[in-house]
Amino acid sequence: MNLLPHTENEEPLVPMAPMIDIIFLLLIFFISTSIFAQLENEISVSIPSAETAESSRRAPGEIVINITQDGIIVINQQNLTLEQLEHRLGRIAESTPGQAIIIRGDARADFGRAVDVLDVCGKVGIWNVSFAALPEREESTKG
Repeated sequence: MNLLPHTENEEPLVPMAPMIDIIFLLLIFFISTSIFAQLENEISVSIPSAETAESSRRAPGEIVINITQDGIIVINQQNLTLEQLEHRLGRIAESTPGQAIIIRGDARADFGRAVDVLDVCGKVGIWNVSFAALPEREESTKG
């Protein structure tokens, strides 16, 4: 017993509207996530190189703290003082234990500024901290 009217010449139809909706949602998701990942790398910071540096993929949820050549602390395109950084990281540490932090310091920045940021991370209880470094080029190690 066939409940739906059906002719033998009629082909089954694939509903296109839901498929197009899903494609557009995926497109919006990937565009927005790539923009947020790109924002942190657009800041003019000359990352130092290290012999043992490994290139790694950025894990979701990592917070990138940029330190410019002038010693300015930047997170999410916002300049912060040490007090503002401590307040923001304190809220993050309370809500997300084990939060990962990456410090991207300019090669010409004052080392003391990186220590200040590391000290703030320790004060608020964030211990999963790493420093960004680029692998050395083969040409610079040969000559």
